[in-house]
Amino acid sequence: MGFKEQIDTTRLPEHIAIIMDGNGRWAKNQGKFRSFGHESGVLSVKDIVEGCADIGVKYLTIYAFSTENWNRPPEEVTALMELLIATINNETDRLNKNNIRLNAIGDIASLPQKCIDDLKSAMEKTAGNTSCTLTLALSYSAKWEILQAAKKLAAQVADNQLQADDITEAQFSSQLTTFGMPDPELLIRTSGEHRVSNFLLWQIAYTELYFTETLWPDFRREDLFEAIVDYQKRERRFGKISEQLN
Repeated sequence: MGFKEQIDTTRLPEHIAIIMDGNGRWAKNQGKFRSFGHESGVLSVKDIVEGCADIGVKYLTIYAFSTENWNRPPEEVTALMELLIATINNETDRLNKNNIRLNAIGDIASLPQKCIDDLKSAMEKTAGNTSCTLTLALSYSAKWEILQAAKKLAAQVADNQLQADDITEAQFSSQLTTFGMPDPELLIRTSGEHRVSNFLLWQIAYTELYFTETLWPDFRREDLFEAIVDYQKRERRFGKISEQLN
């Protein structure tokens, strides 16, 4: 029996976040340039997105490009931006076919204008889709996001629209780029690294973490289903004890 058949569809994580890691090492293992790994990683993205839509996961957020990634060699950054543009343009029809809505979070204004324009166009074209929301974290940093939220609230306090003592977790969350989405219940990181790399730090306070040695270009929907089966075996207590849950 495959992992898909083991999934309890009544207990699916509503929101899955993924740190896609290992493209460069995968390419190196093949004797190829890093850009080849990124291109091959797109195939994994397609399969995982459609796998989520297939079983009923409502939100999928993938860490596509961090603010720290701008520090990579210029030729790799250029290749990544070109790949992003090409993928967006090539996949919009496929997203519509699968009823998947495209979304993006991060410092989008820092992206090349062509990326911004094509991204906005794809988001508009898929805005009415309801099966699954695919969110690309682009030029994203959780510290940047939290800082922006703090600045917005500080401005409201300065304008006497809000009292500092009245700021709640819900109000803070409303200033984040993920506002309107549930926090991820499951975070997957590929390639064997055991860290969260400045990704959704506020939102993953109680998220279940799943690490796999599989490099991202080799990660497919059966690997996703295995992660979900593992997630469903866990007891999520949120500070309580087992007896309170039962």
